[in-house]
Amino acid sequence: MDRRLTPATDRAALESLRGRLDRPAYTPGRAARLSVPLADLLTAPDGRRDRQVNFGADVTVIEVRNGFSFVQTALDGYCGWLDSAALTEDLPPLTHRVTAPATHVYPAPDMKQPQLMSLSLGARLAVSGTEGRFVRLVTGGFVPVQHVGTEAAQDPVTVAETLLGTPYLWGGNSRWGIDCSGLVQAALSACDIPCPGDSDLQRDAFPSTDRIRRGDLLFWPGHVAMAVSPDLMIHATAWTMSVTHEPIANAIARIDAAGEGPFQGARRPGSRGAAVKG
Repeated sequence: MDRRLTPATDRAALESLRGRLDRPAYTPGRAARLSVPLADLLTAPDGRRDRQVNFGADVTVIEVRNGFSFVQTALDGYCGWLDSAALTEDLPPLTHRVTAPATHVYPAPDMKQPQLMSLSLGARLAVSGTEGRFVRLVTGGFVPVQHVGTEAAQDPVTVAETLLGTPYLWGGNSRWGIDCSGLVQAALSACDIPCPGDSDLQRDAFPSTDRIRRGDLLFWPGHVAMAVSPDLMIHATAWTMSVTHEPIANAIARIDAAGEGPFQGARRPGSRGAAVKG
């Protein structure tokens, strides 16, 4: 079993794994939600970052140890450790999502107030109403109405391009830092297209295609990009340490020359709500 997708530690596993995985204890899990703007999903308590989780993300808590909670995320099934202090069991219905690259939460419906915190694209919100040009959050605070929505975006490439210039961050999933697979997942998730969190999982999730078109995913060992057109792509890359456009032919030649190839072809993401393989 892939540890990234297996809801089990050395001590406990989800009840659904009973009979398939031998552990001292099994649990139905406990529902929780991320209550801070952004948190690292770790390989172990105080371990290295695997991915990140954004505000409002729902998770299932499987074990708590030394102030950290081992969780499985609802977005993509990714498992890891989060700081327990970043979680809440207060779970009002989520009604909106952040549709801008980033936004601020204010203590009052007034843009001149000092912000309480900043949220990234894809953060999920429980909204209780509207006051002027702000939505009021059930959890407290106000967000500009221009930065939120209730409907999915229509084009993953358009979403990805809103993050142009975002600094590269290995394992990153936000406007403040993002990596290649994080960019792809953010763009597809904004369109309600299910997508795993890492590039190898993404490659396994979608069918191959011989003709590159807008929205297709392009793969190299350990790297993924999204086609803007048959000739141009967008990706988060350590080459520029940012989200950038690059001609596809140039990228294939550059990556091959660096010994980081070969190009592994294109894959075509599914439709909204479609399950992914893996």
